[in-house]
Amino acid sequence: MGHRLSKIYTRTGDAGTTGLGDGKRVSKNSLRIHALGEVDELNAAIGVLLCEELPEDVRALLTDAQHDLFDLGGEVCIPGMSMITAKQVEKLEQELDRHNEPLEPLKDFILPGGTRPAALAHHARTVCRRAERALVALALEEAVNDGPRQYLNRLSDLLFVLGRVLNRAGGRGDVLWQKRKNA
Repeated sequence: MGHRLSKIYTRTGDAGTTGLGDGKRVSKNSLRIHALGEVDELNAAIGVLLCEELPEDVRALLTDAQHDLFDLGGEVCIPGMSMITAKQVEKLEQELDRHNEPLEPLKDFILPGGTRPAALAHHARTVCRRAERALVALALEEAVNDGPRQYLNRLSDLLFVLGRVLNRAGGRGDVLWQKRKNA
């Protein structure tokens, strides 16, 4: 493999367009590029979470998710490409079940906070939901496979559960919402 990224600036985007993986040039404001940017931001948010002290199984799970998100971005970048599989979505479901099983059922909403790692997991969850919405918007205009949307939907659920798990790992419980607390 050559050195594809040896020159970082190319000036090809100076006019407000960028190249897709299939060579087609599109506006940097297109729905496809918007969705790619949201997925990129999600990957960066998970990267920030990975800077924290985490249980090793959570660290491995989040690192795997980062690799999957690069695949997902590749799929979005090359119209017609399929890279996210049902196996990847099923793995997230299995991890969701495994991490959620020991947690007490929720009776109320929780606030995104507690420990720093938990708060960062919740932040990544909100970015994940935004990326999912961007893919839904793209799918209204152009062909998009179901796998990436399903993957992001499960990943956001997993990040919610991991927020709860990380609070417990840090010696905290859920930060419960108190209805009309300041009324």
